[in-house]
Amino acid sequence: MDGSIMAALVIAEHNNRELDMLTHSLVTAALKCSDEVDVLVMGHQCEEPAQKAAEISHVRRVLLADSPALEHFLAENAAEQILSVAGGYTAIIASAGTLGAGTLPRVAARLGVGQVTEVTRIISADTYERPVYTGRATATVRSADPVRILTVRATSFLPAERKGTAKIEKVQAVPDKALSAHLSRESDSAEKNDLAQAKIIVAGGRGVGSAEGFGLVSELAVEFGGAVAASRAAVEAGFVERELQIGHTGKTVAPDVYFAVGISGALQHIAGIRDALTIVAINRDQHAPIFGVADFGIVGDLHEVLPQLIDRLRQTKLQ
Repeated sequence: MDGSIMAALVIAEHNNRELDMLTHSLVTAALKCSDEVDVLVMGHQCEEPAQKAAEISHVRRVLLADSPALEHFLAENAAEQILSVAGGYTAIIASAGTLGAGTLPRVAARLGVGQVTEVTRIISADTYERPVYTGRATATVRSADPVRILTVRATSFLPAERKGTAKIEKVQAVPDKALSAHLSRESDSAEKNDLAQAKIIVAGGRGVGSAEGFGLVSELAVEFGGAVAASRAAVEAGFVERELQIGHTGKTVAPDVYFAVGISGALQHIAGIRDALTIVAINRDQHAPIFGVADFGIVGDLHEVLPQLIDRLRQTKLQ
């Protein structure tokens, strides 16, 4: 096999109202596999995300599948929809998030091919890099399958520009397989805490001490106009909700600045922030592993350092 790819299909990320910017990064990844890239937008009353997808540079066409059965992106229905349009594509690409993790293994199994997960670099149409051993090493993987099924870390790829004029084609939506059902959705502050697109993230760890202690983390984030995040230890301690977790078992982020407050720096956490441009660590333990990857470090009690930093920022704004 020569590794050539005729066309790549990107699975769009959206909430039925707005297109997630991750989709732009998925298109960039797909363009490293093929010059011909289509985007599948599946959902319910999702014409607006489809239109935005059509505006992404280098997208050939947008396939729009609209049905109540696809509204909540249930894995069984979503996988069936992907399979219904998969013919003719030799690469199918989704984000390494909930949608991709739930659907693409089903797609790969039905097609009788393997799947490459958590891709961070595409060397060629059939060769990729992905982290292994919780980010401690990088593996180079080559696929000989006729259809390459990939989930990629979208934060590892720059977003494609919005200068496209792709055509939108409606495709037949699959019927509800009725194997699972959407019961309810609970919205909280995490809805407005878009970690994937945040330029500045202030993350707290077990060292913050309590849910109340996260008030300082939130204050600092507000002063910087950034988002709040947390380590797995802080989530497991019950300080904040699971949606804010960063790391190998949480979200992967790539902000301009990442503040690690009271975070020791476990390998699984480092795996989630490896693409941050600048890491600032605040920890009273000078031997904490986080200082080994930080660009700037402050050794001190966060309950003393953060109030001083917040006060200095506020004074600067008043000047």
